[in-house]
Amino acid sequence: MSTLAERIGDLVCGVGESPVWRATEQAYTWTDIPGKTLHRWSPSHGTFEHWALPQMAGSIAPRGAGWLLAMEDGLYGCGPLQAGAPCTPERIAAVAHAAAGMRFNDGRCDRQGRFLAGTMVMDMGLAQAAGKLYRYDAHGVAVLLSDLIVPNGLAFSPDGKTMYLSDSHPSRARVWAFDYDIDTGTPHSRRPFIDALPAGRPDGAAVDTDGGYWICGNDAGRVYRYTPEGKLDRTYTVPAAKVAMCAFGGAAMDTLFITSIRPANAAPGAPDGGVFALRPGAQGLEETASTG
Repeated sequence: MSTLAERIGDLVCGVGESPVWRATEQAYTWTDIPGKTLHRWSPSHGTFEHWALPQMAGSIAPRGAGWLLAMEDGLYGCGPLQAGAPCTPERIAAVAHAAAGMRFNDGRCDRQGRFLAGTMVMDMGLAQAAGKLYRYDAHGVAVLLSDLIVPNGLAFSPDGKTMYLSDSHPSRARVWAFDYDIDTGTPHSRRPFIDALPAGRPDGAAVDTDGGYWICGNDAGRVYRYTPEGKLDRTYTVPAAKVAMCAFGGAAMDTLFITSIRPANAAPGAPDGGVFALRPGAQGLEETASTG
């Protein structure tokens, strides 16, 4: 594998999102949102596995030996994914959406194991700022931010003291940084981090061990790396225009795994909706498991 993004297999997702590398499984797991499916790829075996879900899951995170799923009407937990066995999520926390037709979108755990995830109105054409950023921990669910259209790009610096968040809607398409209180799990001091990408809209993101922020440029077929100071220093091309989210993984945590979206007008056989990987010469951090 090189610094060019190479397609893995021929899997096609409607909206591939929230890839997570789990060292105990030596595999990436991610969600196809409209497909209501969890996928898992084991690089050492070259195998794909799949589990049907009862609802759309916008994001996932490790939880014990199983998983936390941010779905349509709340947060769900499920046990370990076993080949040949169904995934049967059970709701552990409900939310009261601010508008009709909403679901959870991008989410992940902070360095302390609190799960943060945003919600959105599924019809992006409505441009409704009804989305919220929620925090889930042992104390339950709390609202951290409101007035979001399509919350995305959630990530934390290696020390956990900086939180990044984007809004992918075309009317906003920017990324913010926040100071993050690691004792209380509260973001504050919001400030611009990326006003606009060179091309595309900001979507899902990852952080490397040096604090670099890797953001998918949806509609542009690009993945960008920004320094902690907000300076663009690397750009990688992906052979799918609507790149959705990236995550570091592999035995040395040096492989960047990238999901994408397949638009309705995609040509037969086009790579859109596929999953890709590259080795960009950086290392990431394994995701913290949920403590809730």
